[in-house]
Amino acid sequence: MRDFCYVDERFADLQMLRYRLNGFEQLSLLQKRFIYYLSKAALFGRDITFDQYGRYNLRIRKVLETVYTDLRIDRDTADFQALEIYLKRLWFSNGIYHHYGCEKFTPGFAPGYLRDVLHQVDAFRLPLREGQTVDGLCDELFPVIFDTAILPKRVNKADGEDVLLTSACNFYEGVTQDEAESYYAAKKSVQDDTPPSYGLNTTLLKLDGQIVEDVWCADGRYGNAIRHIVYWLRQAAGVAENDQQRQVIEKLIAYYETGDLRQFDEYSILWLQCLEGRVDFINGFIEVYGDPLGLKGSWEALVEYIDEEATHRTRTIAQNAQWFEDHSPVDPRFRKPVVKGVSANVICAAMLGGEEYPSTAIGINLPNADWIRAQYGSKSITISNITDAYNKASHGSGFKEEFVIDAETLALIDKYGDVCDNLHTDLHECLGHGSGQLLPGVDPDALKVYGNTIEEARADLFGLYYIADPKLIELGLLPDGNAYKSQYYSYMMNGLMTQLIRITPGNQIEEAHMRNRALIAHWCAAQSSVVSLVKRDGKTYLHISDYAELRKLFAKLLAEVQRIKSEGDFEAARQLVETYAVKVDEQLHTEVLERYQRLNLAPYKGFINPQMLPVTDAKGEIADIQLNYSESYAHQMLRYSTEYATLI
Repeated sequence: MRDFCYVDERFADLQMLRYRLNGFEQLSLLQKRFIYYLSKAALFGRDITFDQYGRYNLRIRKVLETVYTDLRIDRDTADFQALEIYLKRLWFSNGIYHHYGCEKFTPGFAPGYLRDVLHQVDAFRLPLREGQTVDGLCDELFPVIFDTAILPKRVNKADGEDVLLTSACNFYEGVTQDEAESYYAAKKSVQDDTPPSYGLNTTLLKLDGQIVEDVWCADGRYGNAIRHIVYWLRQAAGVAENDQQRQVIEKLIAYYETGDLRQFDEYSILWLQCLEGRVDFINGFIEVYGDPLGLKGSWEALVEYIDEEATHRTRTIAQNAQWFEDHSPVDPRFRKPVVKGVSANVICAAMLGGEEYPSTAIGINLPNADWIRAQYGSKSITISNITDAYNKASHGSGFKEEFVIDAETLALIDKYGDVCDNLHTDLHECLGHGSGQLLPGVDPDALKVYGNTIEEARADLFGLYYIADPKLIELGLLPDGNAYKSQYYSYMMNGLMTQLIRITPGNQIEEAHMRNRALIAHWCAAQSSVVSLVKRDGKTYLHISDYAELRKLFAKLLAEVQRIKSEGDFEAARQLVETYAVKVDEQLHTEVLERYQRLNLAPYKGFINPQMLPVTDAKGEIADIQLNYSESYAHQMLRYSTEYATLI
């Protein structure tokens, strides 16, 4: 433990970290094999995510990797070094669009340079279409790489624009926003108390004037990747810890083979009810943030095992879920009369894949279907070894000292910050997303392009409201009545100021989680003078004069956001988001960027996976799984592009 290094290399606006699999050595051989097979399944979907994020991503990746690995290319030129950074950013973002801001990367090398070096490499290594020349390949791909006007954003949510025609994500082909919304509205018009997540696992396209869905399944689109995933899931099923885990995997395989969303719902119910055993996983087309309409699921995977000591915290929250629901400051009509099936664990990530790699969430709550949550509940995780890596990498950075208003507040954050950050994540995932209910007949997708932002705001507000409640001290989750103030200050500072370090000058806020934080912070600041930005020695700081009053503001906004969600009030969601969550104060933005730049920090962080190496005995049977933490970022990415290439 003493020799483990969390921080690895840095490039562009990114820093790579490593996470440690604490306690892995103490797992049984069966559990290690289970994790190993699930990890293989988690890595074989990588190409799916690349393709979903843009139809040219895989071919561009192959082109750049071919140049990067060709020993005849001069590596000491400024152009090559710029290409290396561009490729590393592409790996990080699963494509040519920024993983958070969604804008297309600007290459630091010239088109002429790339064309020249492509003529130097072996043409058979390039992704040439039948009959295509190297120049033809350049003519096809260069406008996408170099022309800022062509496919400029992966996900566009700008109000008043056709968000499908202006987004580069690869979920729709030749279909307008109105056509897609009408298509799925017709499907939802049939009365169904248990509706499938329409469109979750399909590409919507127009063929001969007709709109059809191309299903992602073993015999459909992405079939080669899915068949590899299924193979390793079958291996995992053979060493599952119990029959319930085995049934979950078998149902997931059935869904992958058919593409039937009813099978996916059956799998989701089995998965959230599977609470025995220490090992668990996420694998599939799940989160819909990458679709401007919030319908299509990006492929993701996570393999995990329970952090038994830390799980006491989340289980305490889950066991009291009904109390939190009953005391929520929202209209009683929107509360769940009976909270069902809430479970929560603190886990160690063992392998990240797809949309969860290299940049990953620190907490997850699933499944997403509202009717499953209402009838069966949900399962939440907080990822302890990921948050631990973040915390260790941030200590001593000087960030808090630069942006926190005074020594007293800084001492408060130093004392309580880590415990409150973890607790807010638990409350957000375990209770926030699982709280509340839709009124009968309300379409879960009624908020359309604003749905993701409103849902994240709802979960954050739930956590912010309750982290200041004396109940948490009573439950032994917080030490005293001052602790919550550290979270209030850090959250509001982030929403009003410091998250602006992630925005390119001139851009607005696009990403749903950033919009959510901006919405909450700016709305509260607009309602009351208890929250304000003040100048001291020429620098802007957040000032909070009354933390108890701020909690009341969180309660008021939570009540309104829950009403919007429960009633499906699209226009109210639009007004709230467009007024408070999108716009950037250019003067403040410039100041924050200048102050942050002087700290010489990277605003984004991601992770290098551990390499799992099976050790076999004399009979060729797996006798152990060893972990290697020394693999470099570039080596891992190139290895993945070779070992797990399924679509190109």
